[in-house]
Amino acid sequence: MPIRCQQSPVLAGSAALAAMGALFLYLAKPSGYGKYSEGLTPAAPRLPARAAWLLQELPSFAVPAGILARQPRALLGQPATVLLGLFCAHYFHRTFIYSLLTRGRPFPVVFVVRGFIFCAGNGLLQGYYLIYCAEYPAEWYMDVRFSLGIFLFILGMGINIHSDYILRQLRKPGEVIYRIPQGGLFTYVSGANFLGEIIEWIGYALATWSLPALAFAFFSLCFLGLRAFHHHRFYLKMFEDYPKSRKALIPFLF
Repeated sequence: MPIRCQQSPVLAGSAALAAMGALFLYLAKPSGYGKYSEGLTPAAPRLPARAAWLLQELPSFAVPAGILARQPRALLGQPATVLLGLFCAHYFHRTFIYSLLTRGRPFPVVFVVRGFIFCAGNGLLQGYYLIYCAEYPAEWYMDVRFSLGIFLFILGMGINIHSDYILRQLRKPGEVIYRIPQGGLFTYVSGANFLGEIIEWIGYALATWSLPALAFAFFSLCFLGLRAFHHHRFYLKMFEDYPKSRKALIPFLF
């Protein structure tokens, strides 16, 4: 029996995502992982970065992928399943490739748990809406919102992956020193990897034309934008020769 769309959970989940994004902006403090975990209690339990990223991101892939797997084959070419497939593609990379390649610091367990819960909720929200609520006309593939959104999604994912690659090359295995990232969009902004992911989710929101995706794009802008700002401030304090023309997130502007 097909599951009927219940709009109340969708609206509540979207509002919660938007509120969380606004809260991050209000608090204006960096999340305590990576370079910002040094001020935490030394005895706080931690996981190796690779295991932490895999566990944290896994629900964002597994939950919507499970929803997709339940759909009849006849529906797999429909816009909703294709769009949810893009969401899964991002988190497949984030879960199984990025986590394998990362050279980050040990990750506080408390942030892994928070991330796991968030990813499970967001994965369910995006998957539930697209499969059980969204209705797209047959010509949606020709709609400018779909075309532009997919272009931005692919562009942003490419920027994100390339920027992560540049960051990984700054350190040899086992090193914990910091160096100035160079090349790609790092020429213009300190948070090139964050900018790529923000562009990606703006494209996703445009292509799906949905409230949950818009709320997630807003959350990503708030959370990642704030992190880019803190990274920029960190670099300026750390390096006297840090490029003065480089902005935090938006080239030439901010």
